[in-house]
This record gives sequence, C-alpha cells and structure tokens, in this order.
Amino acid sequence: MSTLDRLIYMANQIAHNMNAMADADDVIAMVADHIHQFWDPRMMRLIMEHVATGGEGLEPVALAALQRLAAQLKPTAAADTAAG
Repeated sequence: MSTLDRLIYMANQIAHNMNAMADADDVIAMVADHIHQFWDPRMMRLIMEHVATGGEGLEPVALAALQRLAAQLKPTAAADTAAG
C-alpha cells in the first residue's frame, strides 16, 4: 500500500468512526479538526495535493472535511508565502 493509499484509508476510517458520533455537519468539522491536529505536515501536504486533483478514493465525508480544511488553511498558506 502506498503512502497516499494509506492516508486515504486513514481519512476514510476517521470519517467512518466519527460518523456514529454526530450529525453530518458536525462530523465534517470533527474530521477536519482531527486531521489538522494530529497529522504531520508531510501527511497534510500529500493528502491536500490529492484533494486538489479530485480526491479519488475518499468517501464523501472525508473529502468534504479535507476540502473544508484546505479552504481554512489557504489564507494561512498565502500569508506564509507573502511573509517569506
């Protein structure tokens, strides 16, 4: 299993496990928050590149969470580039 395949699997598992805890909007936020808190920058970069190309293999909740996270992180990335 490639690193990307493993990350897709992990994101889908997180979404699946949290799906039993809350309604859809809360689950999306919870998955995004979990990934943001616990995944290292290399993992985040790889999965975000995958999401930017369509996110094949990601289940709907996982994909929505990663898209939300990408949108939240975009202003930070732009600020880091401008400051650098």
